[in-house]
Amino acid sequence: MKEWEKFQEEASKRDHRKIGKEQELFFFHELSPGSCFFQPKGAHIYNTLIEFIRSEYRVRGFQEVVTPNVYNSKLWMTSGHWQHYAENMFSFDVEKEQFALKPMNCPGHCLIFDHRIRSWRELPLRLADFGVLHRNELSGALSGLTRVRRFQQDDAHIFCTVSQIGEEISGALQFLQYVYNEFGFSFDLCLSTRPDNFLGDIAIWDQAEKQLEESLDAFGVPWVKNPGDGAFYGPKIDITIKDALRRPHQCGTIQLDFHLPMRFNLNYIGEDGEKKHPVMIHRAILGSVERMIAILTESYGGKWPFWLSPRQIMVIPVASQFDGYAVKVKEKLCAQNFLCDYDLDAGDTMNKKIRNAQLAQYNFILVVGEKEQTNNTVNVRTRDNVVHGELSLDDIMKKFDNLKTSRKADNTVF
Repeated sequence: MKEWEKFQEEASKRDHRKIGKEQELFFFHELSPGSCFFQPKGAHIYNTLIEFIRSEYRVRGFQEVVTPNVYNSKLWMTSGHWQHYAENMFSFDVEKEQFALKPMNCPGHCLIFDHRIRSWRELPLRLADFGVLHRNELSGALSGLTRVRRFQQDDAHIFCTVSQIGEEISGALQFLQYVYNEFGFSFDLCLSTRPDNFLGDIAIWDQAEKQLEESLDAFGVPWVKNPGDGAFYGPKIDITIKDALRRPHQCGTIQLDFHLPMRFNLNYIGEDGEKKHPVMIHRAILGSVERMIAILTESYGGKWPFWLSPRQIMVIPVASQFDGYAVKVKEKLCAQNFLCDYDLDAGDTMNKKIRNAQLAQYNFILVVGEKEQTNNTVNVRTRDNVVHGELSLDDIMKKFDNLKTSRKADNTVF
């Protein structure tokens, strides 16, 4: 019981809604329930996560697309979502036709694939999309950032041949491991196989499941099989991450889909000159960016690593006559795209300013006085009150740049 109470107390301290309010990251408003307002510092975290994934797309062969938010209901009828998901969609009439906000990107990506004739030489075609999605969740189910109505995903769909499935799954698993390692997440893998109500040919299912098993074996991370729990449109790999409190969360997904390419009659011209249906792989790593921010907020306990932190650096002069140098230091750091503030409040002592910066979770506090002004240096300490001492402004900027680009822990470059 004591362990449970201790766990609950720690979880309460780390609640993302509490930290989000304290750090002015985000808020919700009754005039737009389930849709988050990200304030500047929260938007920095949001955009940094997206740019992290985007930078990896460039080296992993993904092409980013931008697709509409609103579609005629005919699209969702073709995909099958209208028949099974319409009550979870925001729909409305336009000129006597029914339209809806998109709850997922996959049907739009099918339209992109089908826009012109495709050749086997173009496959695998990896399309990525950070489009805004809306799902009409019940108001009682809404819960901070973990269950919202408006969100974005690091969504991607890979169109490939059956023979390419194994290689694409291996690439998705390696990508996933790379990203989760950056956050310090461990994860579990589960292969969900053909259900009773499956669509398509058993032989294709057997081949696809065999390729998934081989990819998982080659990946080297333990996995388990969940027979019969796959989607009706294809087998899938379920990924569960564990945060700093060892709580499980499902964020990423890797799903094979034989269904949508058939419903949209997607084809490519094979090497033999014949038309063939591609296989579609649905893939996300962060999943909902909103939900991932909630998980990261609680996992870090609001102590953001430097590369993600919305409060990276605070500059504090020892006395008001050094305000000008503090401003100069701040401007130099901002010019190098670091998030830097200064505290020139004459009503607080230097020690009070340092303590305020530490409580606000600034990663580094730079104290400047006469010696630092003369030598063009700063005196460095951390939010945990580790004192690194005097460093030149050029040296500290190099260290900060290393922390930002390498995404290493804050203490690894000192």
